[in-house]
Amino acid sequence: HINMASIARKFAASLTNPKTGIRTVHFWGPVANWGLVVAAVSDAFNKGPEVISVPMTSSLCIYSLLFMRFAWLVQPRNYLLFACHFFNECAQLTQLYRGVKYEQQQKALKAQEPTKISGTGTAAGGAGGLGFLSAIGHSLQRQCMKLPLPDTARNILAHPAGPFTIHFWAPTWKWMLSVSNLLDYNRPVEKVSTTQQTALCATGFIWSRYSMVIIPVNYNLFAVNCSLAVTGSYHLARKLYAEYGPKKE
Repeated sequence: HINMASIARKFAASLTNPKTGIRTVHFWGPVANWGLVVAAVSDAFNKGPEVISVPMTSSLCIYSLLFMRFAWLVQPRNYLLFACHFFNECAQLTQLYRGVKYEQQQKALKAQEPTKISGTGTAAGGAGGLGFLSAIGHSLQRQCMKLPLPDTARNILAHPAGPFTIHFWAPTWKWMLSVSNLLDYNRPVEKVSTTQQTALCATGFIWSRYSMVIIPVNYNLFAVNCSLAVTGSYHLARKLYAEYGPKKE
């Protein structure tokens, strides 16, 4: 028997929680990330595969796998963020399949050769490797700390957001989103996804604040989100100018 009244009370209590509720960045940070899910689903239903950037979508697949673990280990633990990245992983894998299939079909049309769909395993393999490293990080950290290292190196290795933790690898991989945007700097504006770039901008701006209020405070996460806000704003500005700016006659 499901007590709906009890569930409703718990839901209301979580929203009004002064530490993690609707008035905090712990709520709005994950909400901004849900924009990536909405963008992927919207593009899947309303846009053709030509708008899909395979480098960006591949990066988003690995990004969400890493941030599911990040959401579980960060303090306070963020279930909304975990759910967001679970759904985003499913959405981005679907888009990646569409994008890779489209690119290979276009190459086949030019070469007049049959196509074979492949390539999505690269993203999954990369994510698995990084996830494995973060999972065994504490064991590796203990072994490295036994070595005769300078104090500076020991402080870096022992940091709670250091290279043996998911708090390092998740933000580090997020840099690939900015790199992907930079690689697409001259992408034809008709192939730029407005919904995706809007979501990336919102994520960049809001997470710049979120990275400073979580435990551990994450300066790598802060820097990458500042970068993402800039690169996302660049593509969004290009798209908006092309659609609403003065038209050439």
